Amino acid sequence: MNILLELFVVTFRVLWAFVLAAAKWLVRPKEKSVAGQVCLITGAGSGLGRLFALEFARRRALLVLWDINTQSNEETAGMVRHIYREMAEAAAAAPGVAGDGEKDALPHCNLQVYTYTCDVGKRENVYSTAERVHKEVGEVSVLVNNAGVVSGHHLLECPDELIERTMMVNCHAHFWTTKAFLPKMLEMNHGHIVTVASSLGLFSTAGVEDYCASKFGAVGFHESLSHELKAAEKDGIKTTLVCPYLVDTGMFRGCRIRKEIEPFLPPLKPEYCVKQAMRAILTDQPMICTPRLMYMVTFMKSILPFEAVVCMYRFLGADKCMYPFIAQRKQATNNNEAKNGM
Repeated sequence: MNILLELFVVTFRVLWAFVLAAAKWLVRPKEKSVAGQVCLITGAGSGLGRLFALEFARRRALLVLWDINTQSNEETAGMVRHIYREMAEAAAAAPGVAGDGEKDALPHCNLQVYTYTCDVGKRENVYSTAERVHKEVGEVSVLVNNAGVVSGHHLLECPDELIERTMMVNCHAHFWTTKAFLPKMLEMNHGHIVTVASSLGLFSTAGVEDYCASKFGAVGFHESLSHELKAAEKDGIKTTLVCPYLVDTGMFRGCRIRKEIEPFLPPLKPEYCVKQAMRAILTDQPMICTPRLMYMVTFMKSILPFEAVVCMYRFLGADKCMYPFIAQRKQATNNNEAKNGM
């Protein structure tokens, strides 16, 4: 094709993509069904992972829950089973009424949740657990890479082992879980891979170098994977990148921005964050930043001089927002060491 003609076609497609994006803002797309599909969630024992499990359970997905903490993972499974029982009882009370119009989905009585104790920071553990899932459950249709950790130390005070652990869990684990479950998705040209990253994977702050690096890595992995699927013309496999602002799960307890600004940009409620993410996943939205202000922050960081970004950080109190959190972590560590020494 003549390069000028091809340039015209590309320009039209770019403009059309803007039109479609604007239309989705005005008219909410219909959510797809995940009923009867196998959904695997890492870090399902608490926080966002637990809330994702409950949301997918309400949509009648079969849940596979991974977490390093067996007890908390089983607690999540108990909540999921309670939701399944409520739906089964509601269906029995109103026979003939199909939930959400899903005629071919599994009956409520066949919905199950499977739990596996897995340390996603260990490659061999991921692959062996994935093999068990293949044999005991079946093929995974929705993969939610959610597990995450934070060390809570300044760079020069952070043990190398904790830096490696952060990178393994927050970034490398995404490679291993995807390698374990993507081949069948490619074969079927069907699936959805969700990367739960962070706004700190789009822009950074002081004091959490390992965490930011791991989340930047997760974002880069996700974007490259998305391009690879497009290049392979596997349009049946969708990807969604979730980048929330600070979420009030206790993971960054003590983190504070400028007190005059905080009422306008408070920590996100976990329930709100997950509901926004679920809407994005079920409408095949490629990326979701919560709140939407994060899109603007990311754009400004890309075009402004570095000194201008520093000036804005200082005004917002974002330059040292992690310092109170790190101080609390250090105090808690000292207290534990004191108790162990008694």
